[in-house]
Amino acid sequence: MSFGAFNHHRNPGPMADINVTPMVDVMLVLLVIFILSAPMLSNAVKLELPSADAGASSQQAATVLLAIDGAGQIYWNNDPVDSAALETRLEQAATLSPQPELQLRADKNTRYEVVAQVMAAAQQQGLSKLGFVTAPKKEK
Repeated sequence: MSFGAFNHHRNPGPMADINVTPMVDVMLVLLVIFILSAPMLSNAVKLELPSADAGASSQQAATVLLAIDGAGQIYWNNDPVDSAALETRLEQAATLSPQPELQLRADKNTRYEVVAQVMAAAQQQGLSKLGFVTAPKKEK
């Protein structure tokens, strides 16, 4: 006994028609999303900005080389200084119009405490440009 078919002589063949309704639904949804989002992608505020003919600053900031050796001795442009002289020189450097850039070189055997004290002294005087100078690693 066969269920679902009243005609036993008819052979059901493969369905040759494509159901395009789901594809049309998806395409319509994508079209609506694109229409709604396209204006959002090209929003720009048109401004008329003022123009100025200001040239670049001709003054170059000085560079101060601070070096600390392995024993903790501090050098200001290759001149040895103690902590009191360092404070005085940092105070003088902070008063300059373009503040100088401090380049700090420390020996690899220098205690971090000494480096931190020099950095703190520069910050207390108001110097904000501080760079660390290192030697490139040698290839073996």
